[in-house]
Amino acid sequence: MIALIYSIFNYLKKPRLKQLQYTSTKTKTKIVLQSVALCISIGIGLGVFSSILAVLGVYNPDTHAIAKLFEEQGALTIIFSAVILAPVIEELIFRGPLTLFNKKYFKIAFYSLALLFGYVHLFNFEITTKVLLFSPLLVLPQIVLGLVFGYIRVRFGLLYSMLLHACYNGVLIIPAALFMG
Repeated sequence: MIALIYSIFNYLKKPRLKQLQYTSTKTKTKIVLQSVALCISIGIGLGVFSSILAVLGVYNPDTHAIAKLFEEQGALTIIFSAVILAPVIEELIFRGPLTLFNKKYFKIAFYSLALLFGYVHLFNFEITTKVLLFSPLLVLPQIVLGLVFGYIRVRFGLLYSMLLHACYNGVLIIPAALFMG
């Protein structure tokens, strides 16, 4: 895991469009699974900011899109939407285009798409002045995850970033959906 963190950190210092060659499917899958653990740690670690902001009254957790989804949909719909549909669509939109940028613009595209990915998740909150003011902290977990997903996409391919995204969402959503359902 330390090697993965080091590799991602070094990549983020100077992102470039360079897929790893001659890496076996087994190795790629192992790294994706390690990335799931890393992303869960990041999500929980940075999610503390969101929890603190909820306690301070910046937003009401009961109005968050996930809370509404659990109230309105069944477990299978939630699991399908969050674990299959969202990762495929979001990866196609936010990581798919990365290979279209040339060397000159790749770094800007890489970081811009990660920021966009994070800020799209702002719509999970009821938009208020406070939410907009604290938006960098509210979407920080998704921005950082977008960088990790982008790393996996560039290094191993789009299907692997979809797999990582689906596994990440699955670890968080499936137990909650089954428990709430």
